[in-house]
Amino acid sequence: MTTTQAAGMLRRILDYSSRADPYPLYAELRKTPVAQQEDGSYVISTYREIAGILHNPHLSSDTRNLTHPTAATEEQTTPAFINLDPPEHDRLRRMAMRHFGPPHTPRLVTDMEPALTGIVSSLIDDFADKKQIDIVDDFAYPFPVSVICHLLGVPREDEPRFHLWVDDLINSIDYNPKTDPKEKLDKGVQARKDLRQYLGGLLDQRHGRPGDDLLSRLANDDGPDGRMTDEEIISTANLLLIAGHETTVNLITNGMLTLLRHPPILQRLRDEPDLIVPLVEELLRYEPPVHIIPWRAAYSDITVADTVIPKGSQIMLMLASGSRDPNRFHDPDRFDPDRRDNQHLGFGSGIHLCFGGPLARREAQIALTELVRRLDRPGLVADPPPYRRSPVLRGPIHLHVERGGG
Repeated sequence: MTTTQAAGMLRRILDYSSRADPYPLYAELRKTPVAQQEDGSYVISTYREIAGILHNPHLSSDTRNLTHPTAATEEQTTPAFINLDPPEHDRLRRMAMRHFGPPHTPRLVTDMEPALTGIVSSLIDDFADKKQIDIVDDFAYPFPVSVICHLLGVPREDEPRFHLWVDDLINSIDYNPKTDPKEKLDKGVQARKDLRQYLGGLLDQRHGRPGDDLLSRLANDDGPDGRMTDEEIISTANLLLIAGHETTVNLITNGMLTLLRHPPILQRLRDEPDLIVPLVEELLRYEPPVHIIPWRAAYSDITVADTVIPKGSQIMLMLASGSRDPNRFHDPDRFDPDRRDNQHLGFGSGIHLCFGGPLARREAQIALTELVRRLDRPGLVADPPPYRRSPVLRGPIHLHVERGGG
């Protein structure tokens, strides 16, 4: 594939008209595992090469290492640690993980299960009498916000404010300057400022007052790496809220869409609830919430699949393409919850493996199990449903389901 052809293929993938089904285009792109673009960047689309990049210490996640930065970063004094490199990335990640999972907090997700189940049950109760529901607006969208508020220790009376901020933030991510009013972008910028100010005030209340919520733990921790600054804690909380929200919404919504397209598997899940664990892993491979890592930067010249990528070049990783690579997965375009050796790229890999992955998995497991159990003969109103504009965080913007119609 020539550089011009590769650029044309990427444009087709990024174009909104391909959002409902980009997988045939990924298959074409995989014919050239490393495809140089007209702007000098490189697109990597095959499993082996993507996994190698994610584990390559010569690759940077810091935009400052790009020869030609693509855009200005958001207004902040401290970026989230996913946008930093070792050793700073490793230090901040260790400090966050002390309170977010094994080995220091091994029961965090398990201990949250009653709260997760309660939130899910309450949301389903709220639309119990509706003939038609929107899985996104009525369920998948509000669920992770409530979970993250619970995790951070946000008072219940403040949760509605969080929902409004998330609405404005997510809408601004899909901002299209050609078709959307600038107000949409401005509201996102203001929501980000308001959220950071609110979290700062909440954090002030936690200093010297140890508690069980994540903000309290981070504010009062004196572990081997010291203590995070307030700005670092706020950036970590922001990361949980924004990245955790979008991936969970897409995982649940894509999951329900996939089950409705595969009625025998939906019925099997209803009869065999334990199927949910491998089923969610297969969803992360088959219809992942994150399709693309938009960039990595090379610290030095590197060779990938016989292609030399110069120092400072932007590298785009097509995670969803890699997880459908037939050289890694048998019959990759088939949804198979019994699939073994399912080392997908749904949450990335390497040092930047999604640190909220265990929580997102459990949220999806509980959400899908309860939806399948409690919805009577659900059927899709429209297939394909309308999708969000983003090709990176890919998922339906609405998923209308008619009850008793399947």
